[in-house]
Amino acid sequence: MANSTIEWTEMTWNPTTGCTKISAGCKFCYAEIMTRRLKAMGQEKYRHGFKIVKTHPETLEIPYTWKTPKIVFVNSMSDLFHNDVPLDYIKKVFRVMNENPQHVFQVLTKRAERLFEIHKEVRWTHNIWMGVSVEDGRVAERIDFLRKTRAKVKFLSLEPLIGELKNLKLTKIDWVIVGGESGHTPRPMNPEWVLDIQDQCEKSKVAFFFKQWGGKNKKAAGRILNGRTYDEMPNVHELIRNA
Repeated sequence: MANSTIEWTEMTWNPTTGCTKISAGCKFCYAEIMTRRLKAMGQEKYRHGFKIVKTHPETLEIPYTWKTPKIVFVNSMSDLFHNDVPLDYIKKVFRVMNENPQHVFQVLTKRAERLFEIHKEVRWTHNIWMGVSVEDGRVAERIDFLRKTRAKVKFLSLEPLIGELKNLKLTKIDWVIVGGESGHTPRPMNPEWVLDIQDQCEKSKVAFFFKQWGGKNKKAAGRILNGRTYDEMPNVHELIRNA
C-alpha cells in the first residue's frame, strides 16, 4: 500500500507483483523500472524482480484496515489477469474488493482476453472499476473484450498513447484516460490524437480525463488541453440508478 502520484487515483495496492511484456505499450514499463529500484533498495516484496509473477496473500487484509473511503489503483506493479496469477487468487482479491464497498478499486489490464474468459467467475460490485490499456489501434480489440464483461464500471487507459485511435467504440464505456509517454526516450504523442479522442468522448457523453502530455520533462509539459484541465470521473451514483 502506498499513496500515489498518479493523477486519477489516490493510492495503490499490490496483491501481486511482476509481469511480462505483451505489446508496444509495455516498451518502457514504469512498473519494471520501479521494481528494479525497489529490489536494489532491498525491498523483500520485489526481490524476485519484474519477470517473475508473485502473489502476496499477506496483503489481502490491508483494505480492511483503511479507516476512510479510498480510491485505489489495484496492481500498479503487475497485472491481475496475467496467466501466472491463479484464478483462485484472483477470486480472493475480488472477495476483498466486494467486502469493502466503501472503497473504489480501479483494476487495469492488458490481458483483456483472460479478463473475458473468467469474468463470470467473480462478483462485480459497483466499487470495482475495470479498465483495459489501449496504446494504439493494434490492440483496440481489448475494448470489445472489456465491453462484454459483467463489470459495472468500465474504463479505458489510452496511455502511453503512441498512435491514432479513430472511431473508438465507446458503447458501455464509462471513462477514458489519455496520457503521453514519459521518460528518457518517450515516443511522441500527436496533439490531434488527443483532441480527436476528447471530441469522441464528448459526443458519446463519456467522462474524459487527460493525465499528461508526457515527454522527457512531464511536469514542465503539464496536462493542459484546450486551455483547461480535464479531470472528469464516472458518476457512479448515476450509473447505479441506470443499472
